[in-house]
Amino acid sequence: MRCAIISDIHGNLDALEAVLADAGDVDQIWCLGDLVGYGPQPNECVALLMARNALCVAGNHDRACIGMMDTSEFNPEASEAAQWTHGQLTPEHIDYLSALPERLQVGDEGEFTVVHGSPREPVWEYLTHVSLARLNFDYFQTPYGLVGHTHVPLVFQRPWPDERSPEYRTIVPQENAPLELGQNRLIVNPGSVGQPRDGNPEAAYMTYASETGADRPALRLRRVPYAVPSVQQKMREAGLPARLITRLTYGW
Repeated sequence: MRCAIISDIHGNLDALEAVLADAGDVDQIWCLGDLVGYGPQPNECVALLMARNALCVAGNHDRACIGMMDTSEFNPEASEAAQWTHGQLTPEHIDYLSALPERLQVGDEGEFTVVHGSPREPVWEYLTHVSLARLNFDYFQTPYGLVGHTHVPLVFQRPWPDERSPEYRTIVPQENAPLELGQNRLIVNPGSVGQPRDGNPEAAYMTYASETGADRPALRLRRVPYAVPSVQQKMREAGLPARLITRLTYGW
């Protein structure tokens, strides 16, 4: 099986198309939520993922943009973008977003738990530090968890229970370097397709490949350039907040 793992597209069609072109032929697309919000082409992003039969979970912006979540805890720009997105979405796409589950189990043998925020709080919690990740390993039973929400590629590692000296670790994945599976439990964040926040403006996603023979199943981080100025111009024409437009240049 070969899959593309994507998250936090945020209505950025240019970035999504670039990522899917880079991924090429895949058996499945696993989407970790926030299909919409912030970006200028929410309907087009939802339509593309629907056409590709992507397996998606709900993110906080997906819920907020269809009125299923209060935006009082959003910053002003995020709230404004959510209201704008709500006015753009078609009834078909609102229905699709409203039906997204909070949690999925995917993989050859269902070995991945998929959520947007965290296994403990699937829609909202940010896993930014190993101390938070440590608490969350008890909230899913599969070997691996996939999360988004922070827009930063990151891996949290928990040794198997029979390890004599269990050590929780944080790993910053390197582009194209294989992260082999099977030795530890992991919570993995592939970064953001449509609004990276790790200082690199290129779209981020991961591939998953499970091979037979000598090779272990592995994840790989990919970074993909896309037409940032084109997206920014579409955002200006839509009247979206200037701060959201500027941050795409710097990946923050």
